[in-house]
Amino acid sequence: MASFTILRCLCLLFLSSSLSMAAPPKRAIDVPFQNNYVPTWANDHIKHINGGNEIQLSLDKYTGTGFQSKGSYLFGHFSMHIKMVPGDSAGTVTAFYLSSTNSEHDEIDFEFLGNRTGQPYILQTNVFTGGKGNREQRIYLWFDPTKDYHSYSVLWNMYQIVFFVDDYPIRIFKNSKDLGVRFPFNQPMKIYSSLWNADDWATRGGLEKTDWSKAPFVASYKGFHIDGCEASAQQKFCATQGRRWWDQKEFQDLDGLQYRKLAWVRQRFTIYNYCTDRSRLPLMPAECRRDRDV
Repeated sequence: MASFTILRCLCLLFLSSSLSMAAPPKRAIDVPFQNNYVPTWANDHIKHINGGNEIQLSLDKYTGTGFQSKGSYLFGHFSMHIKMVPGDSAGTVTAFYLSSTNSEHDEIDFEFLGNRTGQPYILQTNVFTGGKGNREQRIYLWFDPTKDYHSYSVLWNMYQIVFFVDDYPIRIFKNSKDLGVRFPFNQPMKIYSSLWNADDWATRGGLEKTDWSKAPFVASYKGFHIDGCEASAQQKFCATQGRRWWDQKEFQDLDGLQYRKLAWVRQRFTIYNYCTDRSRLPLMPAECRRDRDV
């Protein structure tokens, strides 16, 4: 834990030195839960607070719970403010992701893996294209995600998928169709979130089991922002392609400051990156070279 404390101190120094740098534009507009989302299961485990401006998901030994967007979207910017399960959260997973519905589905995942008390959360991201995933990356966060709300967002357009934590890009997946890599571009996706038990794999590969004496486990949410091209399940292309802020030229790639922030996250907080796992993937995947993931 001493090394983790030192790491957090270094982060504070970095963040302080960044205050004078230009921040990305603030696009997210906070709206109540019911504007954009509906429960999908175990509705009695979702607590609405302040007219739906905040909700809490709870997990006990009987069930977890989750919700999904009312609409399906083909490209856009999607964000959620989440405060993770505090205390001993080993075995639990809080998920925020986009997914299409057919067998060769596309998916963009945030998964927050709980841990024993005092140990840091692990954030796992993944990208599925055409039903193929196995693109896991894992990082530690540079703050305690149980103490306060933080923003987790996805920018998805024809050129790239970017995962953000607050204003920091933590991962980029570029359109590499020219290299033979499938990219999500023609399957509308819904947005999902859930809190569930995954103690068969989530914490130390399943060695740490959920302590049900600590239940119920509670994750809190607010800021249910969606800014996307709404589409039917049959629609193949976004009708407003090229006319939304998130698919303009300035969002076709990261800028210099964002690449420096991304490099900082990778260098200091990466736990696992499929791009560098030669025992699992002897040949580096083409998208890793394109995405600067080495």
